[in-house]
Amino acid sequence: MLPTFIDQNLLTQALTHRSALNESTHNVTESNERLEFLGDAVLELVTTNYLFTAYPAEPEGTLTAYRSALVKTTSLAKVALSLNLGEKILMSRGEEAGGGRTNESLLADTFEAIVGALFIDQQLDAVESFLQDHLFTTFPEILKYKLYQDAKSSLQEIVQAKGLPTPTYSVVQEEGPDHDKIFTVEVLVGESIVGTGSGKSKQIAQQEAAQDALEKYA
Repeated sequence: MLPTFIDQNLLTQALTHRSALNESTHNVTESNERLEFLGDAVLELVTTNYLFTAYPAEPEGTLTAYRSALVKTTSLAKVALSLNLGEKILMSRGEEAGGGRTNESLLADTFEAIVGALFIDQQLDAVESFLQDHLFTTFPEILKYKLYQDAKSSLQEIVQAKGLPTPTYSVVQEEGPDHDKIFTVEVLVGESIVGTGSGKSKQIAQQEAAQDALEKYA
């Protein structure tokens, strides 16, 4: 469940994808991109503080890996889906027809925008409470399946231990302008597609695809 906002306009902006600005039916004038920028920084700060406090014996490198696993696109998109953000986002008909409501990158960006908007609306305490309820509760699973480890390396170890071919990665889609491209990658083991991921670089998309495959193998 999304938090209650004092300023409802902030929530509306956080839910506004840039494509909605091109359609008069939505009656919006500003997208969530600036809020996403702020939310990314707030999310990193609050997550860092949570991990620093909860795991006092862990060294910097381990905490960094934990944080990366918590705030990566796949993790944020799952939380966004649990909050039904996909149904709430204002977007163009074309974006929706292209699968925008289930696009992991779009969902993760919207989640970050919500965090940014909540910070402006009610400051850090509200953000911490929101993340404790919806994001940090996913961390036990990350620990259990060691999802904080490098996904591509972990996947390669697993499939080779099973006597299967080394995973290969293929870019299957590129969307958006050159300065803001989203890549979609499939990972194959032999002839079988075992995972799909998307991200703002091919490397990120490959990691997301490997992570998707790892969760299936687990």
